[in-house]
Formats: sequence, C-alpha cells, structure tokens
Amino acid sequence: MRRYWVLLTACVALALLIAGCAGSAPAGTTAQGTSQPSAQQSKDAPKTAAKVLDLAYNATNDLTDRGYAWFAEEVGKKSNGTLQVRYHPATLLTKEAEIVDAVKSGNIAMGTPVGAAASLFPEFGVFMSPYLVRSYDHAYKMLNGEIGKEMADLIENKYKVKVLFYMDFGFRHFFNTKKPITKPDDLKGMKMRVQQGKVYTDTVNGLGASAVPMGFAEMIPAIQQGVVDGADLPIVNIKNYKINEIAKYVSITYHNYTPSMTLINPDVWKGLTADQQKLLTEAGLGAQAKMREEAESVDSLEGAKKLLEPLGMQVNGSDQEAFRKLAEEKLWPGFKSQYSEMWDKIASFK
Repeated sequence: MRRYWVLLTACVALALLIAGCAGSAPAGTTAQGTSQPSAQQSKDAPKTAAKVLDLAYNATNDLTDRGYAWFAEEVGKKSNGTLQVRYHPATLLTKEAEIVDAVKSGNIAMGTPVGAAASLFPEFGVFMSPYLVRSYDHAYKMLNGEIGKEMADLIENKYKVKVLFYMDFGFRHFFNTKKPITKPDDLKGMKMRVQQGKVYTDTVNGLGASAVPMGFAEMIPAIQQGVVDGADLPIVNIKNYKINEIAKYVSITYHNYTPSMTLINPDVWKGLTADQQKLLTEAGLGAQAKMREEAESVDSLEGAKKLLEPLGMQVNGSDQEAFRKLAEEKLWPGFKSQYSEMWDKIASFK
C-alpha cells in the first residue's frame, strides 16, 4: 500500500513538471515557438545605420553657410538621426564647377553652383537679366511656382542634376576703391570683376564698365592688387566677406538679381524613401526662407548705410531709372532673343 502511494505521488509530480514546461516559453522565444529577442539581446543589438548625405559649399561665414548649417541640423533632428546631412563648408571642394560635377557623378549627394549657376546652366541666366526681376516678391513667387518648376525640370533633363530648392542672395550692387557710382557714366573707364556667366559680363559691359570675369576666390586679391577697381555683391555679403577691408564705396543699383540652387544627385534622390524626400524638401524650404530673410532685411539704402557705414564704407544711392532705361534699350533686346519664351513669362509674371 505504501509503495502505491509513493508511486502515485511521483506520477503526479512528473505530470505537473510536464505541464509547467508546456505552459511557459524559454527566454528568447514565444510560447508559440516564434523567436523573440530577450531583454539583453535587444539591448545589445546594433542600431540601423543612419543614411548620410554629403553637402558641399565653397565658402563660409555667409548667409548660405548659415542656412546650410541650419538645414543639416534640421534634417538630423527631424529624422531622429536616421537621415543625416554631413555639411562641408569651404573644405571638401572649393570651385563651383567641381562641386556640380561631383554631384552629377554621385561622388557627393548635394552641392550648389552658387554664383556660377548661369555659366554652368546658361538657361538659368534669364533670372539674372538686368532689371528683369522687379522685386523680392516677384522673384520668390516665380522661383517657388510654375516658372521655377519648369526651370528645374529643364536642368534635370538636360544636365542630370535635380534642383532640391532655390536660394536667393538678393540684388547686386557695385562697390569699388575709386569713387561713388550714381549714374551709368560713372562706370566708364572702371574695371569690374563679375561672376563667370555671360549674363553678368554683358550686364556690366552694357552699363558702361569693363567686365572682368573671375571666380570668387580670385576677387579679393584682384582688388587688392589693382587688377580690377571693384565688383558687385548683395549688401549682406559685402559685410560677410569683409569688403570694407579692400574697398570704400558702395553704390545701390539693384542691377542684377542673384538666385542660385541646391542640387541633389537624381539617383541619390530616388534611393530615398518618400518620407525622407519630404523631409529634405521641407527642410530645404526652411533654409530657403532663412537665407531670403537675411538677404532682404538689409537690401535698401537705409539698411546698407546702417550695416556698412560703421565699418568705414561710404554708401550712396543712384539714379536707378537711368540704369534701368539703359539696360532696357541696350541689353534687353539681346537677352529677350536669347531667352525667348522664358523671358516673356518672367516679364509678364504678376
């Protein structure tokens, strides 16, 4: 009888043990047998690597530099670090054409032609035609609307780079080492550095000076050495680039509007998810707004005086109507013929 009870107790214990094993799952699996990481495994598992996009710019300490720094930070923050823009100001590549070629080839993801946009993409020069863009409002609505989209499509189809967003440096004004420029005749006999692009050369020659095309890096030494008498820049960059150290006179002329663009390699763009594309677009428009605000905020006679005269520069107004009339009579017919349909769209845009 005693043996019976011992045997019965052993059988019950064995049954309970079997039932307990069946009702609980080992660490790292589910009760149904599906593998799940344990707490320690989850902690030790490597995180998905962030996607990194290199962005190159050939200068620093200006509105584009500040806009791009904000853009890179915003993308990283909004993506929680899963998409990162690695920004290279004046370090990775230093020439505009090299940057655009690197974007085309895919060696870097993004970059900008800055002031060389009209020489690298001649069709884009229409926006720089003298006195064709009437105001900041005119420029912003065009570039962010159908006209800007048409130009972006042309650039992508013909030059194999995608416009991510347009940038604006503002209207250009003359500065020089010799004298105030108040009317077109004051430019006669003066040598002025211009950006590389036919539209800039034609503008300055047509207004009365002798245009000397050269890259940005050559401009300051050329003025210091007397190779040229001056150049032109938006007001905000006259301060940013410390032009007060090499020239005295600034003349408010508004003779060219200066837009550019941020480019991205089309294959890189296609390799992004829809959410990543949306984030880059939105962050780009945010950077665009910051750059525009900085450029426009000081672009007036009063704003330029307040910004530059404490630095020792002399700022003067000019007979803008005389400059405009000369451009319309002497330069517009050639530009209108060159840019044809796009010229008409910009001229008639309200």
